[in-house]
Amino acid sequence: MNEVRGAAAPVSVLLVDDQPLQRMGMQMFLAGQDDLDVVGEAVDGDDAIRQAERLRPDLVIMDVRMPGTDGIDATRQIIAGLRGTRVLLLTTFDVDEYVIAGLEAGASGFLTKDAEPTEILSAIRAIAAGDAVIAPSATRRLLDRLAATPLSWRDNEDRSLALAAVTALTDREREILVAIGEGATNAEIAKRLHLAESTVKNYVGRVFAKIGARDRVHAVIIAFRAGAVPYR
Repeated sequence: MNEVRGAAAPVSVLLVDDQPLQRMGMQMFLAGQDDLDVVGEAVDGDDAIRQAERLRPDLVIMDVRMPGTDGIDATRQIIAGLRGTRVLLLTTFDVDEYVIAGLEAGASGFLTKDAEPTEILSAIRAIAAGDAVIAPSATRRLLDRLAATPLSWRDNEDRSLALAAVTALTDREREILVAIGEGATNAEIAKRLHLAESTVKNYVGRVFAKIGARDRVHAVIIAFRAGAVPYR
């Protein structure tokens, strides 16, 4: 999130949807939030990439199904090119292929368009704060996909880097990482390990820094590659 004169500035948001009414509705919804600032709109994936490069928003709220470059490909290119920009994917249907492809492309969250307004706001704020919005079931599907991927995709360099990063963790940090890999929230981890939630949050931050993870989803992938999160 941007900082202005020592105070947190509103989260800058780029809206991407090929349906004008969807964009207008989301813009009106977010306009009433003091901590959010819609800085631009895009009508498709190619436009999203251009606008993201120009505006460098904190967060892109991205429709998945669009003509031309879809939301998945646009997410991949935006994440690769803009450090610090995060993506929340929205779609009409919770389709496994969309969820997994979106998360693998680097999105930090995935919601259906019929999600409750409070759920959307919570997701936006969580992602802007560096977290990821992913249910345990989606984490399980992500691990299922990784496990089914041919070994040539997870080459030796990727595995070696992941293993080296995870090996550098303390025993407690490794416990935290395994819990994240199982889809546990900070509150659930705190209860499981008999720690204060604030302590867990600090641990999570240290784990991410040590293994080079951008968020929970990325941490799950690194942990799986290193063998820290067993499959099944």
